[in-house]
Amino acid sequence: MIELKSCPKSFTTDQDKACTPVETVRRVKAALAEKCEGVLAQTDRVDTGRLGIPVFVSQCGPAAREVMPTRKQMGKGASPEQAEASALMELVERFSYFSFWADPANFTELTWSEAREKWPGQVMDIGQVLRSVGEEIASDKAVRLMDLIRWRFHPALDVRTGRTEYVPLDWFKKLNEFNGSSAGNTFEESIAQGACELVERHVCAVVDRSRQTTPTIDQATCGDPVLRRLLDCFERNGVTIILKDFSLGYPVPTVAAVAWDRKTFPALSEIVFTAGTAASPVKAAIRAVTEVAQLAGDFETSRVYEASGLPKFTELDQIEWLKEGEVVALDSLPTVEDGDIYNELMALAEGLFEKGDTLYAVDTRHPDLMVTANYNFVPGFDFRERTPHRSIGLFVGRILAEDADFDEALEGLDVLEEIYPDAYFLPFFRGLLALRMGDPLYAAARFEESVDLQPANAERGLAVFYQAYALSQVEEWEDALALLDRAVELDDECREFFNLRGVAHFKAGRYAEAADNFRASLDIDSGSPHDLANLGLCHKFMGNRQEAEDYLRAALDMDPTLDYAREHLLELEES
Repeated sequence: MIELKSCPKSFTTDQDKACTPVETVRRVKAALAEKCEGVLAQTDRVDTGRLGIPVFVSQCGPAAREVMPTRKQMGKGASPEQAEASALMELVERFSYFSFWADPANFTELTWSEAREKWPGQVMDIGQVLRSVGEEIASDKAVRLMDLIRWRFHPALDVRTGRTEYVPLDWFKKLNEFNGSSAGNTFEESIAQGACELVERHVCAVVDRSRQTTPTIDQATCGDPVLRRLLDCFERNGVTIILKDFSLGYPVPTVAAVAWDRKTFPALSEIVFTAGTAASPVKAAIRAVTEVAQLAGDFETSRVYEASGLPKFTELDQIEWLKEGEVVALDSLPTVEDGDIYNELMALAEGLFEKGDTLYAVDTRHPDLMVTANYNFVPGFDFRERTPHRSIGLFVGRILAEDADFDEALEGLDVLEEIYPDAYFLPFFRGLLALRMGDPLYAAARFEESVDLQPANAERGLAVFYQAYALSQVEEWEDALALLDRAVELDDECREFFNLRGVAHFKAGRYAEAADNFRASLDIDSGSPHDLANLGLCHKFMGNRQEAEDYLRAALDMDPTLDYAREHLLELEES
């Protein structure tokens, strides 16, 4: 169990830590080598040196690749030591998180009512579940909905009160994915970092959706020597960077940064838009600025980064709204800064509580490694990728359609229809269920029925995509292609839409068109080995041997298990 206590800072140069980054790297590498062999392959510095801001990656070893979907993690910092420590702890965080979820012994599977009977007075209040989706329905209806699923209950710490509650942890995983996972030298450090990242994702989602005017930070007030040096690295290389106050009245400061290179954009670089949250304005700004460096590839490598907490802009006129707003000093932002990380964490938790929010933390340490790792969540907090049109019924319905036994799913969807008559998501979920049960034509009809019911273009695009996918299962590729064109018109930021449209063109032998779509998919997510491999196949069939070999090798470097890519590469090498 988590026990929080005093945690004085011993390192404060660019991040606030309980020990120095050199000590963190030494200790964690030794623990990985002794107790979890094969998790870490190596750490490498990957920046070109142009900006002079170090970026490291930690490469996953075979033991980590067995449980993690990612193959490498990036780390940032104002010094090489801190950047390496960041990359290393990112690996620990994700390896611990995915290992935790892979072990059934960590959970007790119960319906909501069964959990309340098993742990009377110790189960999270149903109001927190309602708050997590911003829904206002009667508590008895919420309980009835939550009783449709057997949830994976696990104890979580209410950080402010120190009280342990049993929570349906997979409910919050369904909502938040791995947002809020963290690792650190101590529980206090890890939870504080994870909580700050939750605040960062939430305020960024709010600003992104509202496009509200926020204050611009006067960089002349950024006098901290570390921050000043980082900002000078950008100015010296002709990179424009604007700092914004995205704090929105929360107890900790969030600094957003948008940056672009006046010489290399758009040929060799992108507009980078990101943010950082920390206990103090200076540390929040440092996190934002070093995150820019991490994502940018030194603004000279044609690197494509994947947007997450904030959107990616491709034209300078798209960021005009960020140039607006009053100019404020950096030290006007909120702060909970203290010499003890415990005091900062408690001030943050108390400040959230005053806004009606509760910070929870779960111990996710790997039982062999035992380096501190946590999963943290705040019911009601948002992040950009989550639909704003949410409800308990939306997420329960998705679980029923994707995971439940057929009869249980049908009965559950009937209950949802009783509580949410004419809900926009019901035909869609019936289509998902039919698709899983092997009836793609019935599924396609349900998806078609659901399109005009959807509340926004993103949801309409998804419904059209699934209709196309259902048709692809019966090889109706040309009909699927027309639907995919519409899906892309509705939402051009979804990688899967371009991927399937590329497959449709490939099936028809239109390899150039297929290649265009696989490239578009990679522009959204450069870390997709399947798209790289598919692009390689397109070039192979177009007669572009060198390009084909390059893409196929890149795909196999990213995912050596792609046998079809290896077979085509061998054919090219032997011909």
